[in-house]
Amino acid sequence: MEIHIQDLGFSHGDTPIIRDLSCSFFPNTFYGILGPNGSGKTTLLDLISGFLIPDRGQVLLDRTDISSLTPKKIAQALSLVSQNYYINFPFSVEEVIMMGRHPYIDRFAHPCQTDMDRVSQVMDITGISHLKHRKITELSGGEKQRCIFARALCQDTPVLLLDEAFSNMDINHTLHMLGIIRELINKTKGTVICVLHDLNLAAAWADEILFLKNGTIQAKGKTSDIITQETIEQVFNVKSKVEFNEYVQAKQVYFKTI
Repeated sequence: MEIHIQDLGFSHGDTPIIRDLSCSFFPNTFYGILGPNGSGKTTLLDLISGFLIPDRGQVLLDRTDISSLTPKKIAQALSLVSQNYYINFPFSVEEVIMMGRHPYIDRFAHPCQTDMDRVSQVMDITGISHLKHRKITELSGGEKQRCIFARALCQDTPVLLLDEAFSNMDINHTLHMLGIIRELINKTKGTVICVLHDLNLAAAWADEILFLKNGTIQAKGKTSDIITQETIEQVFNVKSKVEFNEYVQAKQVYFKTI
């Protein structure tokens, strides 16, 4: 599924957040979105997912304006791991992940065997089967994130939107989840759009990078072309050194300590 954003604009009150933004996202690609705090990264994902309605412009899923789609159709096309997720009820991990199957279950119907099998498979893939009967309110921050990530995988959508989905995970689990994403793209030819703060993780894992600043695109393109000292200084106002690293087989960014 292709995503085309045309002249998108969004403001909070009198404060512009996204300014006349146009770009496209294509299948079989892992996109990393980076930028300073307040640059519009989360807002952009919320607009793509239909959670927010733009003040102007449009978001097209293939050739269809997302505003014309029902919530169920959107949920079958896009899954979102939000930066700010709140589950205050003591659902079990298994119940939370089953929520990812709701777009495919008729109203008042019960999950079928296919749904239950998919939940079990996703728990195995993400390494949280041992948590299946635990209440999500009892989990650590990283465990909750893995559960929410698993719920999004269980939704089986062609587009996966991730907003700092690994911020509470240790490096072991972060790398495991990134590996799942890469395998998912290779298998399904899906589209992943991921907000990240770690420049080096983005450089090592993303196929393409989009840098945002003040609600506008500063640079977008192939990761190896976009990760440069000049672009990083332009976007973040910091000096850096960028070199190709043989160990990770990708460019990495280094900052001088004071």
